[in-house]
Amino acid sequence: MRYWGMVLVGILGVAILMSLSAWQIKRMSWKNALLANIENKISAPSRVIPQNPLEQFNSLMPVKAVGQYFGRTIKVLVSQKIYGAGYRLITAFKMQDGRKIMVDRGFVSVRSVMPPMPNAVGEVIGNLHWPSEIDSFTPENDLKANIWFARDVNTMAAYLSTEPVLLILKSSNFEQENTKPLPVNTASIPNNHLQYAVTWFLMSLIWLGMSGYFVYRSRKIKI
Repeated sequence: MRYWGMVLVGILGVAILMSLSAWQIKRMSWKNALLANIENKISAPSRVIPQNPLEQFNSLMPVKAVGQYFGRTIKVLVSQKIYGAGYRLITAFKMQDGRKIMVDRGFVSVRSVMPPMPNAVGEVIGNLHWPSEIDSFTPENDLKANIWFARDVNTMAAYLSTEPVLLILKSSNFEQENTKPLPVNTASIPNNHLQYAVTWFLMSLIWLGMSGYFVYRSRKIKI
């Protein structure tokens, strides 16, 4: 009875672990299709920024605008793997039709001198974005030192006196733009399903080997 019980446990364990591996492979296919759709959306031809864009309809939309930076620049504290700590520079931008939006101009290191704001008329190209970066652990922004800890579109727009519209810069024709653009991409979206599938598969092999060993020992002792 004990022998067949161990056989049953071994078979059930292998079946469960293999099913988990197969489920992760299905999840990987789903995630790859999702990422491909996002990449296609991000890289589509740029369009004029629509009136009153909304996150649920216009998130990640490729857009372009002609105008001029003005007013204040928000510094959002971030960290980049290669460059270390630094700031995202977010500046108000007045379009030729008079609308005022925000442009996330990109990254500068904390060790660098803050680059001057371009003062000419130029074109910016990027994607509309509504970052979700605030949680219960996010510190309050230090407005006196102009150090922010998260990008919240509505809060930044009120501070800069613009529409609640944020363009994440991909490129521009400003010669004086000395920031490193951090364009929208899918790099921050986790896709570890292949690793999980391999892990579950290897665990099933280990379970099979251990079960076989215990069944062998049980049978040998019985004999």
